[in-house]
Amino acid sequence: MTAMIFVNLPVTNLNTSMAFYQALGFENNPQFTDQTAACMVWSEAIHVMLLTHDKWRHFTDRPIPPANTSEVMLALLMSSREAVDTMLQSAADKGGTADINPVQDLGFMYGRALADPDGHIWEATWMDPTAMPAEEKNR
Repeated sequence: MTAMIFVNLPVTNLNTSMAFYQALGFENNPQFTDQTAACMVWSEAIHVMLLTHDKWRHFTDRPIPPANTSEVMLALLMSSREAVDTMLQSAADKGGTADINPVQDLGFMYGRALADPDGHIWEATWMDPTAMPAEEKNR
């Protein structure tokens, strides 16, 4: 079996969140989607489970952090700098917040951070390891 990761995120509005993630390039897996949860697929190995707050509470009674806090930043490797920019524009168009952190442009690596409508932080990143300066490779 392929190693997989399922990132579980509490969301306030399931339909809004599904539309947001579809705009970023995720596909919905209807087999694991109902009125309380949606499985959004990034790749064969990476899935995001969007869970209504009621559904979330079936898994933990820990409090849901407010949208203006950060517990984790999830990074997705993109195919180009343009794909990074496209993802951030799509995020802004669908109710997310683009560039919540300064843009990282190191020449060989380019990244921009966004928050989804519930404040979950994602970073779209592109890199070309062959263009990495020698001093960066030795860190």
